[in-house]
Amino acid sequence: MAKKLESTLTNMILSLVLISMSMSAALGFVYLKTKGPIEIAAQKKETDAIKQVLPEFDSDPAEGKKERDGVVIYRLNLQDQPVGFAVKTFTDKGFGGHVELMAGFLPDGSISKVTVLSHKETPGLGTKMSDPKFSNQFLGKNPAEFILKVRKDGGQVDAITAATVSSRAYCDALQRAYITLEAVKDSISVNQ
Repeated sequence: MAKKLESTLTNMILSLVLISMSMSAALGFVYLKTKGPIEIAAQKKETDAIKQVLPEFDSDPAEGKKERDGVVIYRLNLQDQPVGFAVKTFTDKGFGGHVELMAGFLPDGSISKVTVLSHKETPGLGTKMSDPKFSNQFLGKNPAEFILKVRKDGGQVDAITAATVSSRAYCDALQRAYITLEAVKDSISVNQ
């Protein structure tokens, strides 16, 4: 019969260290196995969002990519002619905090389309920023002439009823996208 291990502080610490090492190794293994598929899924989600906000293109988004201050800009072409820019932008001014958008800008600077990538806004209120009734008011507007603020703040955007904070956040993210795009668009090239 095996001798029972004495319950001492040293034995308890040794047991906890061995258990912790085993669990760390298991978590590391799971992380390594899932890291690749998670990255592929995230890249596919981003590529799909780019396709939603711009007309058809044949260039690789990764080739015309530039990042500045957390905003990612993709320049896209069709048969070596510019189609526009897809801009992954964000704000931390949402009612629930962080909001991410993908905005499409045509070569003339007007907004092609905007899609919400992620948010934690109030269900039923802030989530309405994805509704066409709200998002369609930006289509074809050029932020150089269209004031990206809600009417309460002196802008031209009709806020979502009972979700002014979410509407402001959406406008803030779009304004960040436009300002960043204007600052870097001439330095982005696409090599086909």
